[in-house]
Amino acid sequence: MRPSSAKAKGRRLQNEIQQILLERFPQFEPDDARPAIMGESGVDIKMSPFAQRQFPYSIEAKCQEKLNIWDAWKQALKNMKEKTSPLLIFRRNHHETLVTMRIDDFFNLLEEANRVDKP
Repeated sequence: MRPSSAKAKGRRLQNEIQQILLERFPQFEPDDARPAIMGESGVDIKMSPFAQRQFPYSIEAKCQEKLNIWDAWKQALKNMKEKTSPLLIFRRNHHETLVTMRIDDFFNLLEEANRVDKP
């Protein structure tokens, strides 16, 4: 695959993630969650301070046929913003998009979603 084709695949995934965030968080404006420019260092979805408080994750996006998940995870940890948790979102052609996160972050998310205030 040509490098320009690979970058286009990555850009498409980043754009899809942005669209999902804007749909799921209607309070976000398009500038609150924007795809990084190709070659820009850091996280793949740049979040405004407002959006980061609502969605405290640093996103690393990978669209590759053969993904080394450990290298991708290492990159997610390296690019992680302060007061966020790393989130690796990846996919390959003709497959579902998947998410990888730390187990503690996963269970904290479930606890938060299932928290019920007792009277």
